[in-house]
Amino acid sequence: MVDDWRTDRIGSALRGRNPAVMRRLDAGFAVIGDVQFLPGYSVLLTDDPSVERLSELPRSRRLAFLGDMERLGEAVERACRRVDTGFRRVNLEILGNADGFLHAHVWPRYEWEPEELVRRPVWLYPREMWTEERYALGARHGPLRETLGEELDRLTG
Repeated sequence: MVDDWRTDRIGSALRGRNPAVMRRLDAGFAVIGDVQFLPGYSVLLTDDPSVERLSELPRSRRLAFLGDMERLGEAVERACRRVDTGFRRVNLEILGNADGFLHAHVWPRYEWEPEELVRRPVWLYPREMWTEERYALGARHGPLRETLGEELDRLTG
């Protein structure tokens, strides 16, 4: 994947040039995460690059974004349960500390995670998990991405 879309994730999604986009939802884009040390990690991006906080959206768009977050969370749960018997749960987070646009993280959690991390926030995983090439999103994640997309389609009806 070419890295230039990473500097403008929402704009590239709006232009149809963000290769991480799995589906367009009501108020944003469901994308597969840049790292996959927890397979199925996904992100919901707002479809308005000027929006930094949930509170900046009018109530109807705010509820649509939260509905999309819930839908992506359920799709990740269903997909990860299908592909990994060690699936345990999904964590949903809206943080906004590093990226200046509204987005939500959807983290699948697994029984096979290290004991000292399985019940802790994913942000406590060692830094190398976030940067090592073996965890970077790539072509090998195609089947998982397809499964996630199928579940999003089922939930969208």
